[in-house]
Amino acid sequence: MMSSLFDLTFVLAAPFWALMILAPGWSWTRRILSSPVVFAPPALLYLGIAVPRLAEVLPAVASPSLTGLQELMAEPGAATLVWAHIIAFDLFVGRWMYLESRERGVHPLVMAPLLVLTILLAPIGALIWLVIRSAAGRSRAGLEPALAASGPSAR
Repeated sequence: MMSSLFDLTFVLAAPFWALMILAPGWSWTRRILSSPVVFAPPALLYLGIAVPRLAEVLPAVASPSLTGLQELMAEPGAATLVWAHIIAFDLFVGRWMYLESRERGVHPLVMAPLLVLTILLAPIGALIWLVIRSAAGRSRAGLEPALAASGPSAR
């Protein structure tokens, strides 16, 4: 059963990743991703796995140790729980990156590989996004006064 739940976790998130990567400009993508409940499916799966295991999980996270975490992760339910946690928060971060990129005018061809990287290695993808976001913010901030000075026809 845990193997099926493990597989289901990414299946629940994959459609949202596909929209962000393959159809970033589609109006329905923006509508769907604007809802913060996008990450709810894997998060609810996490909740369903976590609640019956609270007696095991709480001590491991309240007073973490490498040995304790290794022992806990040896159990398929705990590994599936951690996987659901990773998938839910990767999707949360990816959604934020997508929405911010659309607001800042970052080209989808820049974002697509970055979102794929975020699926695979979210902390690295998020760090790269912070650099791009900062640069996009500076360039956009530099454009705003010029756009305002040139009047509404320039927009």
